[in-house]
Amino acid sequence: MSAGLRHTEPLDVHLIAVRDGAAGPEVLLSRRAGDVYAAGCWHLVSGHLDGPWEDVVTALVRETREEAGIVVDPADVRAAVTVHHRSPAGGARLGAFFEVRRWGGIPRVMEHRVCDAMGWFPFDNLPEPMVAYCRAGLDAYRAGARMAVHFQEPGDSIAYTPDADRTVLVPDPGSLGTAPEKEVRAFAEQAVGRITAWTDVSWAREESRVWRARGVEGGIWYVKIHQNQRFHQREVGALRGWVPFLGAAAPRLVATDERLRAVVLTAVGGRSLHGATYTPEQQRRIFHRIGQLAAAIHTSAAPRPAAGALPLGKLERHLDGARPHLAPGDEDFIRATAEKAVGLPALEAVPTHGDLQLRNLRWDEAADACYVIDFERSEEGPAVRDFVRLSDAWHGRPDLRQAVMYGYGRSFTPEEEVQLAVLSALDAVSGISYGAAHGDPELVERGLRTLARLRATRRP
Repeated sequence: MSAGLRHTEPLDVHLIAVRDGAAGPEVLLSRRAGDVYAAGCWHLVSGHLDGPWEDVVTALVRETREEAGIVVDPADVRAAVTVHHRSPAGGARLGAFFEVRRWGGIPRVMEHRVCDAMGWFPFDNLPEPMVAYCRAGLDAYRAGARMAVHFQEPGDSIAYTPDADRTVLVPDPGSLGTAPEKEVRAFAEQAVGRITAWTDVSWAREESRVWRARGVEGGIWYVKIHQNQRFHQREVGALRGWVPFLGAAAPRLVATDERLRAVVLTAVGGRSLHGATYTPEQQRRIFHRIGQLAAAIHTSAAPRPAAGALPLGKLERHLDGARPHLAPGDEDFIRATAEKAVGLPALEAVPTHGDLQLRNLRWDEAADACYVIDFERSEEGPAVRDFVRLSDAWHGRPDLRQAVMYGYGRSFTPEEEVQLAVLSALDAVSGISYGAAHGDPELVERGLRTLARLRATRRP
């Protein structure tokens, strides 16, 4: 490399002084004034090193005292983030940002010639205009990044503008291992802005992929890639159609890309009910809310005339896969149940979730609220379809079934009871076959448990 092209950028230091405010953490900012760069813009307390004999921590302590009148102990200085910045005019510099949460004195304007205001601001409500370089450092700090590049282009504003945000976070070692491919990341960031952290939260048994994405402002979204086009169309159709009628009880569709089979969804509250433990009283409360949620799903659109026959076309294939795991008499029971299904009258078709079970339900105890996710198996069908997998959760607990029915607003009709048993048997053998083929012991066990329950409750 030619010596004439080597970088000789100045090094500056920035104070991220943080205190606890009434609405959350607040940061100290000052407004530049007079004959200085970026006059009128808000900025962190900052400055340059005085010379090669001054280290960055010493410089920060000095600048803080000179500009804000507070005393910081070097032992209280914490490294936050380093930003390599280039201004719109082409000048580059390296900024070392430090977090400080303890100091002596009250911050105040000390250099009135270059600063006309100073104050505390919530991180979620930063003032405008703000120096873009400063905003890049704060965004990187909030994202937990160690380093960021902020190279502005000619014509960019000195002040921060969302449409010319040049901040690029430099990943920490191993931080991209759970992120989706580049094309999916670009799609998601076009929808919600820069994403600073990805967490793979995919369900182990599915071929679909799901990531939790955290935005630079702290927002959380979910990015999902469907395993096939049919599931993608089902989920998007539900999210655009009947799901909005559930309000805050379900996520909202932010963006979709049919070619990528991708969706961006808002996050819902609560924690998954899959594997969660609660007292009997809490369980009854939760199942009552589940019943209310099921009623909201089934009444989100007017019912249609009776749909077609029950799904028997794949029975033989499922039996072939499940047979090695069936108990004596199970296959005869399944075939007898399927024969009974042939003569059953079709029930009215309503919107159904299609996979209503505990792992797709979330509970927020503080809000006394139940949430539902994952609509890729949604389709119109008999309302009782949504209780097939849910019925396994109330097995042996008549009080929980009663709580669901109370929340649902009615009991099953005799015709629905029969169809529930038939659909449960078909779902059981399907689950055993799939679980055995894909190494999923939970599906196999749930199917065997369902068959045993159905056979035990069968009338003579």
